[in-house]
Amino acid sequence: MVENLEPKQAWQLLQTDRSAVLIDVRTKMEHSHVGHPIGAVHIPWKEYPDWQVNSSFVEQVAEAVPDKNAPVLLLCRSGQRSLDAAAALAAAGYSRPINILQGFEGPLDDGKHRGNRGGWRFHDLPWEQS
Repeated sequence: MVENLEPKQAWQLLQTDRSAVLIDVRTKMEHSHVGHPIGAVHIPWKEYPDWQVNSSFVEQVAEAVPDKNAPVLLLCRSGQRSLDAAAALAAAGYSRPINILQGFEGPLDDGKHRGNRGGWRFHDLPWEQS
């Protein structure tokens, strides 16, 4: 089963549970140019230009998080790719995959822009750009 947390709840969990790992499942370009949470492990769920699911995703997560009982928090742009990635981890036996609602950039606003209605950056949580 996949758990869902708001960005601030996810940050709190990362601060209180040393076994928790944050994985950014966005593309390499998103991770480096848009920015990413400080300390996030980057393992893309899908990659540009073909947008096919990373067939090695679960294996790459297993290398980064060998303890299948550790909380694995997953973050994408707005919360959909991370939900799919969390479901794949649950199917692979991870007991606590966690989708971060709103993602890094949050939902679209009325002007079709992200970052104004939610997301990791919107909530002023620690992040950086490469």
